[in-house]
Amino acid sequence: MRIAGKGLTAGGKTVSFSFNGRQLMGLEGDTLASALLANDIHLVGRSFKYHRPRGVLTAGSEEPNALVTLGSGALQDPNVRATTQELFDGLQARSQNCWPSVEHDVMAVNNLAAPFFGAGFYYKTFMWPAAMWEKLYEPMIRRAAGLGALSGEADTDLYEKAYAFCDVLVVGSGPAGLIAALTAGRAGADVLLLEEDSRMGGRLLVEQEEIDGMPALDWVDAALSELEAMENVRLMCRTSVSGAYDQGTYGALERVGHHELRQHSLKGSHRPRECFWRIAAKHCVLAAGAIERPIGFRNNDRPGVMMAGAVRAYLNRWGVAPGERVTLFTNNDDAHRTARDLVEAGVHLAAVIDSRHDAPDSDLYTVIKGAQVCDTGGGKRLESITVRSVRGEEKIQTDCLAMSGGWNPSVHLTCHLNARPSWRRDLLAFVPTPEAVPGMRAVGACNGSFSTQGALQEGAAAASAILQELELQAKDCALPVADDSPYRIAPLWAVPGKGRAWLDFQNDVTVKDVTQAATENFRSVEHMKRYTTQGMATDQGKNSNVAALAVLADVTGRSIPETGTTTFRPPFVPVALGALGAGAADQGFKPQRYLTSHAAAEERGASQLEVGLWYRAAYFPKPGESNWRQSCDREVIYVRNSVGVCDVSTLGKIDIQGPDAAKLLDFVYTNTFSTLKLGRVRYGLMLREDGFVMDDGTCARLGDSHYVMTTTTAAAGEVMAHLEFVAQALHPEWDVRFTSVTEQWAQFAVAGPKSRELLNGLLDAPIEGDAWPFMACGAVSVMGVEGRLFRISFSGEEAYELALPASYGDSLFRTLLSRAEALGGGAYGMEALNVLRIEKGFITHAEINGTVNAHDLGMKGMLSKKKAFVGQAMAHRPGLVDEDRQQMVGLKPIGAVKELSAGAHLFNPEDPVERIHDQGYVTSVGFSPLMGHMIGLGFLKRGLTRIGDEVRLVDHMRGIDTLCEVVEPVFYDPEGEKLRG
Repeated sequence: MRIAGKGLTAGGKTVSFSFNGRQLMGLEGDTLASALLANDIHLVGRSFKYHRPRGVLTAGSEEPNALVTLGSGALQDPNVRATTQELFDGLQARSQNCWPSVEHDVMAVNNLAAPFFGAGFYYKTFMWPAAMWEKLYEPMIRRAAGLGALSGEADTDLYEKAYAFCDVLVVGSGPAGLIAALTAGRAGADVLLLEEDSRMGGRLLVEQEEIDGMPALDWVDAALSELEAMENVRLMCRTSVSGAYDQGTYGALERVGHHELRQHSLKGSHRPRECFWRIAAKHCVLAAGAIERPIGFRNNDRPGVMMAGAVRAYLNRWGVAPGERVTLFTNNDDAHRTARDLVEAGVHLAAVIDSRHDAPDSDLYTVIKGAQVCDTGGGKRLESITVRSVRGEEKIQTDCLAMSGGWNPSVHLTCHLNARPSWRRDLLAFVPTPEAVPGMRAVGACNGSFSTQGALQEGAAAASAILQELELQAKDCALPVADDSPYRIAPLWAVPGKGRAWLDFQNDVTVKDVTQAATENFRSVEHMKRYTTQGMATDQGKNSNVAALAVLADVTGRSIPETGTTTFRPPFVPVALGALGAGAADQGFKPQRYLTSHAAAEERGASQLEVGLWYRAAYFPKPGESNWRQSCDREVIYVRNSVGVCDVSTLGKIDIQGPDAAKLLDFVYTNTFSTLKLGRVRYGLMLREDGFVMDDGTCARLGDSHYVMTTTTAAAGEVMAHLEFVAQALHPEWDVRFTSVTEQWAQFAVAGPKSRELLNGLLDAPIEGDAWPFMACGAVSVMGVEGRLFRISFSGEEAYELALPASYGDSLFRTLLSRAEALGGGAYGMEALNVLRIEKGFITHAEINGTVNAHDLGMKGMLSKKKAFVGQAMAHRPGLVDEDRQQMVGLKPIGAVKELSAGAHLFNPEDPVERIHDQGYVTSVGFSPLMGHMIGLGFLKRGLTRIGDEVRLVDHMRGIDTLCEVVEPVFYDPEGEKLRG
């Protein structure tokens, strides 16, 4: 119910929203949870396994129960926490994990079968009969799994990513966070203050206390006004720090559009739904507060059972009393503050049940000392509780039970680098271990200082220490004076008794489940977690993990520190995949990279082919050609008989310079490059560290310490990363620099008997055969434009590759084509290029697929014995030089079926087509117009010793079954006379 004049939303604008189809009213500043409670709606959802009724439990991001679905269709957003979702006009929410409605859920029958669904039941059930697993068990489990559901439609929202850099990152805007930001900001440090709530102030927004003799909220407003006036301070609300990473890097999720109505796609509005921040901070002040934990007792999960701190929050911040007759159950002093605030607000407080015999007395309310709540009554809402004391058991009529088992500091971020928190017996809680995350200081309630005065002291001290490290002078300012009441607590994790006492509310884990895990010898905390699924829901067990550890410790006869904690992993709060992958959707996921020749190729009707991220022309059809094969055959003939032009700009180009450039090349290539002469090119083979082939390509020496390496299109990025690893990790002492220049040069292959004639009509200084022998390179000038010329061939003909700055690419391609056409040639695309290189037995990544080595390729002679290189030792392992390995061979059809297919497998003609008889596979095929039939390359066991043998080629997918002859992999000009001119 709403209490008139109470809370920060009092007098606010009325907001209309709907829940489960029912139109309701709230106030501006409400969360969905506070608005539902104000409308006396307590049944919000159903639990995961047993489909028990669930209501609002907390008031923050740790909420395990009140998960709802917003919107519908493409705008549907499941598993939204009602406790953090801001109310806005037109909001539509509905319960989830229930059918047909939250009031009448058919799957609630699971609760009746609870004895069969205990911890680990899925490990012991669905085992027999085995045939039923795929037919019944798995489909049934998959349909029942999960909470909210995606719509199945494409995401229409826009997400962004951003980067921030600061001297001091302050996480949390409670008293510790605000004083830390003020101290650092006043000294001139670059400060970034993040708050996951929509409003800054942290727990001061929900408390009735004073700071420096003024209401705490007034002090917060004054502090924020001062911070906002500082140019070196940035304040960000609705931003949750999701993870802590190496070297002062933090991930943070900013909810940009969650508080606004979504009626259409955001992709055209330039306003994102969320923004994922990557923050590099020199220092971090963690003021993330603490999370209240429940107490385990029978039926403690009914709607109406809430955390005491949450009841106080709804009362003081939103002016909402979750019940008309409230009862408290606690083991610590903090919950008495909730009792005091309720009474002062005029809410009827039935009693405070305190498990401690030395609990504080009060003139405002009744305190039942040394007592425990052992059961609750009611159905879809709490109606009564049963209290056990030395006098026996008695029932108290109540519609809201506020429980508090103590507070757990939010240590999660301090554990993201695999550190473990430390146990404090006086707090009965884990606290951050100092230096758990380098550069991070935990302060305030996050560090176990639960008083406001203690939080202020720690926040200011942490900021002053950071300023000293930054060599900045802290301003002399008096520390504000606030409440410094001690925190008193007595152990109480679960109330003994029969029935199910809930620990993890979202995953339906009970005290009995944890006990059963220990009984079955799952005594390790990590084993218990997986056996029971404790802490594995979307809330990650934020308010249940410590109680579960305590129960496990008690059952196994160990202390809580000995039992240990589970591993805390990012993200701290759920993060949408769309936000993590911001900018990587649509073309951001698969960008379209076009060559400088793209426009000219499109004008000629070229069919484009995706090659990595590039679009390259597959073939150039001519009028009268009815299929691609005709175009491909014609283009192959161009190269063999006249001249062809092909854009090869996508090949990786890495410019390498420095006194130790030759050392680097010798180390990454299997063959020697330090002996390469100026103005010459050499083919090289590159291995991974495991001895398998990574890539092949050429390297040209353009100067005394200047080289240009070319890679395959597919491996350009991989090779660049490999060079970086070698230079930074293996040989940082080498004086060498390199950079990718792939996009800086437009490079075209000019191949065929008339290639030199074509170039000499274009170059400012004609070339002669003797001056430009095979594998020569050097600078040239094309109509006054400086460029580079390489005499290398991927076709087997006399060929050159001409490179000019990319801005001249379109003009150069058009000029080359017109001259080639005048000589009886023309453009050729990827299909013809593939046929040409198969005829010559040249390899691509179809062959070097990560499973082959130099011996398999027939290139063992390229493994130098005079120097060290990457992969050298591993390449000579016995298994990699075994003669029984598959070796590269050529294939040509000899059976009735003349078709070959890449991916087909090879068998001995007399063997059955079964996996155990597999002899090899086919990597590349093409029709050779020169030979009049299809040809292919593949790998065959002991292939080089089987030249002339027959093998059976089988491709079940394409329905091909034919005989092939094993031939040498070089079909055309095996002596290389053509390419040498």
